[in-house]
Amino acid sequence: MSMKPKIPFFLALGITLLFCGLKIVGFLPLERLETLFYDVKFKMRGRITPPEGIVIVAIDDKSVERIGRWPWDRSKLASIVETLSGNGAKVIMLDIILSEPSSNDEVLAKSIKKAKSVILPIVFEFRGELKKVEDDLLFDNAFSFVRKEDKFKVFPPVKAKGVLMPVRSFSESACALGHINMFSDEDGVLRREVLAVEYEGEIYPSIALQVFRVYLDLPKESLILIATEGVQLGKSFIPTDFWGRILIHYYGPHGTFKYISASDVIEGKVKKEDVFGKIVLVGASAAGLYDLRVTPTSAQMPGVEKHAAVIASLIKGDFIFPVPKYVNLLLIFLTGILFSYFISKLKAISGLALALSFVALVLVGNYYFFSFQKIWLDSSYSVSNILIIYLVVLAYRYATEERYAKRIRAIFSSYVTEKLVEELIKNPELVKLGGERREVTVLFSDVMGFTSFSEKHSPEEVVAMLNEYLGEMSEAILSWNGTLDKFVGDEIVAFWGAPLKQENHAELAVRCAIEMVQRLRKLKEKWKRENKPVLDAGIGINSGEVLVGNIGAEGKKMDYTVIGDHVNLGARVEKLTRSYNANILITEFTLEKIKKLIEEGAFSSVEIRRVEKVTVKGREKPVEIYEVRVI
Repeated sequence: MSMKPKIPFFLALGITLLFCGLKIVGFLPLERLETLFYDVKFKMRGRITPPEGIVIVAIDDKSVERIGRWPWDRSKLASIVETLSGNGAKVIMLDIILSEPSSNDEVLAKSIKKAKSVILPIVFEFRGELKKVEDDLLFDNAFSFVRKEDKFKVFPPVKAKGVLMPVRSFSESACALGHINMFSDEDGVLRREVLAVEYEGEIYPSIALQVFRVYLDLPKESLILIATEGVQLGKSFIPTDFWGRILIHYYGPHGTFKYISASDVIEGKVKKEDVFGKIVLVGASAAGLYDLRVTPTSAQMPGVEKHAAVIASLIKGDFIFPVPKYVNLLLIFLTGILFSYFISKLKAISGLALALSFVALVLVGNYYFFSFQKIWLDSSYSVSNILIIYLVVLAYRYATEERYAKRIRAIFSSYVTEKLVEELIKNPELVKLGGERREVTVLFSDVMGFTSFSEKHSPEEVVAMLNEYLGEMSEAILSWNGTLDKFVGDEIVAFWGAPLKQENHAELAVRCAIEMVQRLRKLKEKWKRENKPVLDAGIGINSGEVLVGNIGAEGKKMDYTVIGDHVNLGARVEKLTRSYNANILITEFTLEKIKKLIEEGAFSSVEIRRVEKVTVKGREKPVEIYEVRVI
């Protein structure tokens, strides 16, 4: 009886549906695992070449050492702006919060105004009770148009409670303002850029959007927000999620973009070709200035380089697209169903190989879509689903097959060799524990004159000699892979062809009978030497279709045995050994099975002769019987 594959399949199907449900609700542990997979894909992909038109002027450790501790006098910043503008920088973004008045503000304001391409940051505040800022300079930098605004009722944008503005003279001089707020995920990793923030009924773009707009020489009115869908800027469309966010396409770890030390700019060491016609971002990279972020590609990346990555992806249209939830659900379901179908038909080792193959296929496919198509497919749910299915099916099989193996062992350990028992356990489909029709060969053997012998000797002597005789005969039967059915006093019943199918069952039975006679001869010699009575035995063999299986009272007494007309015929033939003074008699049905072997000389150690055609009790049609005489 083989385990039906339906139960493992339905178990696997149930687990798959469970994981689909977990994806729908957003199961936090798997969502966090997915973000780790996302980060790993960035690291595996490695560094890719960013656009050449973006340069970072860094307030680095070298600059602090040469120019002095931060914050610097505003004249130093003015010098940077003037030098960059003078060398033809197309856009200058200062990633520096200039919200507090200081000395030489007028110098910096003049430099910003003269450059005509400087973009300054604003910082929105989201906590506490803050004083509202109503500034026309702020409102002038909001999105000019917001389309499909009614969708914000379902998916409202990020809302700020306050805002930190640059010194007014700077705001008046700058060509644009944009927010530099960064929103890390719960694990502290910065993976998304919020392109739009709402404040006091207006919605404001990020500084990256403003840089992109100025780089394209487009007016403020060209910046259009389409609620829950994206941002339209001239001919460029930037797709976002429902909350106005995009996944940041990092081009590599810290240092992927070209860096110029701010001290080199101040000291006039910068080359014109390094900045001419380019977007130049001025920001801090020194560790002591605390503008370092954890990103998928670096544990410490300057915030200004994050801005560079966002701006680069806007210029190239290089976006990472997370697929809709239904696509991920479909992936979980399809991989789960396919794996469920195959795992229900495989054993543990093959199943493990299949599980690892499916996991590898999901991960490799996921990496391919991420690296070459810039599509983010979930893999954590599908991979976890496959592994859990494998473990559950393995546990189920272990529990059921272990129980089944114990049942097989309990039933057959007394009938067949340990080798055959193990074979049945490994391949349970080879045996059917219920009744089934099978062609077998049966062997009946008992001691001639046993009743007379028992009457003349003590019970102890009878039992001792009988045990010795039965032990030798049992060893012969098991050595020829026979199934030892039962002992009835001195009678032995055995058969071949079940529980394992044996195509040569007749040959095995006859060869076993020959060995039984040879063993009995040695026992006779031993008994003579010991001055004990000498016993002889008769063996009857027949082949044919019988009913084989567990027969008896369910839950009380069950025996794996054979029943049927051919079994009865074998028993009758064994009784005839006394009439013909023969040790082994076989029927015409058994002879037919070994006839070719006899003709080929495979039974050279015996003589086989026809006895006669007899009518045995219980059968109307006569049966020919033959003697197998051991030479």
